[in-house]
Amino acid sequence: MPLTLVASGVAAPDAESGYQIRFKWFKYQLIIAMNELLHGEHRARWITISNDEYEGMKSTIEVLSDNELLRQIQESREDYRRGRFKKLSELIDS
Repeated sequence: MPLTLVASGVAAPDAESGYQIRFKWFKYQLIIAMNELLHGEHRARWITISNDEYEGMKSTIEVLSDNELLRQIQESREDYRRGRFKKLSELIDS
């Protein structure tokens, strides 16, 4: 029996951050690609990637799954856009 992956929850409410929306889009695209590999024209039964690429993908998914970390990143970007930061040279000189 073939394995079928189902994408759900792709539509994002307004309250979600851009990172959450991108994560859901990435997840949706991954599910589509996996379905194509499992049921489409491709005949390969596995994909080979480097260990570094695999670890990087795992880290990306881990970060995008952590809502608190995403909130902190969003706040940091907002602080930077509004000029609420100090340059490293200012910190070293003081």
